[in-house]
Amino acid sequence: MTINDREIIRTLARQVAEEAANPRHEERRQRWYAHNELRPGRPLVYISPEGSWIELIRDEDLACSDEDARGLERGLRSRLYAAEHFADDQVCDADFRVPLAVSITGWGIGPTYTHSNVARGAYVWDAPVKTRADIDLIQTPTATHDPEQTQRNLEYYEELLGDLLRVELHGRWWWALGLIDEWTNLRGITQTYLDMSDDPELLHAGMRRLMEGRLEWLQSLEDQNLNSLNSGNDYVGSGAFGYTHELPQADFAGQVRLNDLWGFCEAQTMSEVSPAMHEEFVLQYQLPILERFGLNCYGCCEPLHHKLDLLKAQVPRLRRVSISPWADKAMSAEKLGGEIIFSWKPNPAALAGVDFDEAWVREDVRETVDLARANGCRLEIVLKDTHTCQGNPERFDRWGRIAREEAEQW
Repeated sequence: MTINDREIIRTLARQVAEEAANPRHEERRQRWYAHNELRPGRPLVYISPEGSWIELIRDEDLACSDEDARGLERGLRSRLYAAEHFADDQVCDADFRVPLAVSITGWGIGPTYTHSNVARGAYVWDAPVKTRADIDLIQTPTATHDPEQTQRNLEYYEELLGDLLRVELHGRWWWALGLIDEWTNLRGITQTYLDMSDDPELLHAGMRRLMEGRLEWLQSLEDQNLNSLNSGNDYVGSGAFGYTHELPQADFAGQVRLNDLWGFCEAQTMSEVSPAMHEEFVLQYQLPILERFGLNCYGCCEPLHHKLDLLKAQVPRLRRVSISPWADKAMSAEKLGGEIIFSWKPNPAALAGVDFDEAWVREDVRETVDLARANGCRLEIVLKDTHTCQGNPERFDRWGRIAREEAEQW
């Protein structure tokens, strides 16, 4: 890293530390604790620009010259941008997390992708599981830690930022553990749907193999002490934060076990199957994984209103369910009540479309807030999947102000 890049990074880190010291972030932190523990309070709002970040912080906005330094710079600038612009409840803290030096293998087989020549364009893939025999080619993923490299990385960032931010090691190895989306990647989505009627035993065999492999992999992470707690300012589920006093467990002694963590499964490719088929081909293989975790989240973009009774009855310690733009909000609010967090995902097209209709956004948010309040729900409003803002970053500012205004009418 050049001397100039180093000074840029340290200046930004100093600004992050100053922002983190603002009392508003402790107030937000306490709101998340209360929210995740199902205590009464107004709906919480979180804005996650995702694909739009490249329009909010453009490459030409970065000042560092070294590629790694530019990555650090983008991360720090993102924290500061969110704190300055977004009228939401995300917490800016003074932590800087250094990932453990761990190499993780896949399933041993994988699809062949054909990408378009358009940036961020579509792709197709050839799924490798053609016959029952191909399932035998699936290998159990492994995780191998290089402790010496981890120590070198930690020392590097402690020297660079340790006097400004809390530098700490952190291990995070998955987003979701739902299995079925991995299976459809190996088998193909259309073929998986056909298999439910034409060859159910092949589908069962494939899901069973993935479940067994994932459980073995999770246990190896625990045995090697490679996990880190996610009960603080940690992204959990499909869009929220993990703040809770319920984790880790009361007997926690320093080594992070799976039951000290939030777990998460989803089944986006199964949005159109019935609750009975969801239970048979998906949920029964997810449950042994979810059983290992202390608290659980479920769902992402798939509409789950017609499966909520199933999930409530079977998923252990279910605390948060994603209610997507395609779910029936009224039915979801009635079924969830105050027992499980109503993690509502507004339609991102309201922000990402050609036009930005503030009146429609307000009406949509107000309707959801009213439904949640009438049913005693614990509501969070999570704007995500906004893969463009049409070159108008201020849309996030305006959307956030509307959502906050309506949330504060609670």
